[in-house]
Amino acid sequence: MLKGVRIIEIEGLGPGPFAGMLLADLGADVIVAHRKGGSSAPGMPEQSLIDRGKRSITVDLKDPDDLDLIKALISSADGLIEGFRPGVMEKLGLGPQICQGINPALVYGRVTGWGQNGPQSHAAGHDLNYIAMSGAAWFASEPGQPPFTPPTLVGDIGGGSMYLTVGMLAGILAARTTGQGTVVDAAVYDGSAHMMNLLLTMRQPGLLAMDRGQSLLDGPHWSRCYRTSDDGYISVQCLEPKFYALFLDLLNLSGDPEFQRQFDRALWPVLTKRLAAVFQGKTREAWTAIFQGTDACVAPVLNPEEALHDPLNAARATWHDVGGVLQAAPAPRFSDQPPWTPPKTPVRGEHNDEIRKELGARR
Repeated sequence: MLKGVRIIEIEGLGPGPFAGMLLADLGADVIVAHRKGGSSAPGMPEQSLIDRGKRSITVDLKDPDDLDLIKALISSADGLIEGFRPGVMEKLGLGPQICQGINPALVYGRVTGWGQNGPQSHAAGHDLNYIAMSGAAWFASEPGQPPFTPPTLVGDIGGGSMYLTVGMLAGILAARTTGQGTVVDAAVYDGSAHMMNLLLTMRQPGLLAMDRGQSLLDGPHWSRCYRTSDDGYISVQCLEPKFYALFLDLLNLSGDPEFQRQFDRALWPVLTKRLAAVFQGKTREAWTAIFQGTDACVAPVLNPEEALHDPLNAARATWHDVGGVLQAAPAPRFSDQPPWTPPKTPVRGEHNDEIRKELGARR
């Protein structure tokens, strides 16, 4: 879908490389400028799956020759992605003013935790810190327990990468019309807060309380996960009364007067304990068989390796094991595209000669 779009990615951590992978998955020519001398972080693999489908060159941004190489690439690019703290690219001589002086239509994508300005902009932080301050972590976990969300999903990926990607695409569309690029300031803090807007619509009619465990989706007995007899977990979220009625029917609880009071907040803690005891009576597999294919809105909680071997994945081909590397296919899908084949992950610097030849041919 993005054939003909070129993105230059300056190697970083987390949201920036993930956004580059997403754009490459969608067909963009993403050239990642890897640091000479090895990975940007201890413990990172030499060939990272989030570099799949990209081309790699190795550079030292303090070397004048390599700096000229990056500038030459920028002259032919639609967008650039960087994830340093504010001011670092300017010190390297690759700030937005210089880059857009080379290529006025360039969309300059910046992703940080706290944003390009504000009292936290130069402070270190990580995914959990950003979403903690934005409010996005508040409703995670059970009442009385410290909030904790799945690492990176809400912050780095949801609030950072996805918003950077949308911003890059919007900027490229505008630049193709106007010939003028823009600077995308994608902060995990901003994006994770923005994602709260759907949940906050429930506050307008009084269905979202600031006390955890008292709202429509984080308080009821019918909106949580339960432990099964084999120490597995089953998820339940039957919000609509017709789905809740089916849920009760499959549990043989339809005649229980307390369970009939679905929205009685005073009963939620009591009914949660009762359901916890019920679900402890069978294995996860047994409960899955009971609810499979129904509208009761019940599903097993799978880890990624289990998801790979689940029948749903056999139908969707979402999870793949490529040479022992577990990874998910691109999303969304398009009607005119063939089934996805996992692309090659480059070795650092694999395309040094190829890209230099391309630049030489254009000069």
